[in-house]
Amino acid sequence: MTNQSIALQQNVSMALVHPGAMGTIEAYISAVNRIPVLTPEQERDFAEKLQKDGDLDAARALILSHLRLVVSISRQYLGYGIAHADLIQEGNIGLMKAVKRFNLSHGVRLVSFAVHWIKAEINEYIIRNWRLVKVATTKAQRKLFFNLRSMRPDGQTLDREQIEGIAQKLNVRPEDVAEMEVRLSGRDMALESSQDDEDDFAPIAYLSDEGALEPGHLLAQRNRLELQTDGIANALEKLDDRSRHIIESRWLQDDGEGKTLQELANEYGVSAERVRQIENAAIKKMRKFLEAQEA
Repeated sequence: MTNQSIALQQNVSMALVHPGAMGTIEAYISAVNRIPVLTPEQERDFAEKLQKDGDLDAARALILSHLRLVVSISRQYLGYGIAHADLIQEGNIGLMKAVKRFNLSHGVRLVSFAVHWIKAEINEYIIRNWRLVKVATTKAQRKLFFNLRSMRPDGQTLDREQIEGIAQKLNVRPEDVAEMEVRLSGRDMALESSQDDEDDFAPIAYLSDEGALEPGHLLAQRNRLELQTDGIANALEKLDDRSRHIIESRWLQDDGEGKTLQELANEYGVSAERVRQIENAAIKKMRKFLEAQEA
């Protein structure tokens, strides 16, 4: 074995498959670039050992010598808002898949064979993680997703003529181009506010379904039906005054319009969450009493 091959094998212990193992992405890239590049003869020797004997050391040598290729390819995907380390990690997975499937009978160097697998793995990762809701599911949509960003002039909104031109180049419908542009221009929005400010207006405040099938209404109806049964008066007697008043105010009004948690919170000078806790504890206590009566 040549001195270059020995040096390469010594790098196996560096555990460079995961960028985080080096502390920083810069340290990882620097270490990767110091790994010797295999000569065609060395690559053939390692590939034969892997193919014929299943030699894992040979597989590691092939992977390590091509990590710099993953770093180079991953830089092409930095515009999608995903960490460079994550892109490299996924590209390394693609590289390992390529090494596993590499065969000398293909008649090409590993670097040419691995490019497809590295890009495919990174592409799939971006599609899965770029949005909470998938933006591209079909082959045509994926093609649009990865080409439209670079084909939009300065990221500006496309006019009709530009849409038709891109559609012709990519051999897709103009409607598909327009739809993908809308998807790419969108952004994820948090359902709830990340701030503690009670006045902060978040989507959760206006997306709730106030209809009869809204979960909160269904739970309230179920609680009311459970409480309006025989023995309710006796169960209420087992509660302290505050708990009994909360239960009666919330669920046992003749008009069926009980007070809200916030109204009772204002009445007692506590938070609505505290009222909810007292209410839940009271309901559990009453349910246990009613179950004991039925037994």
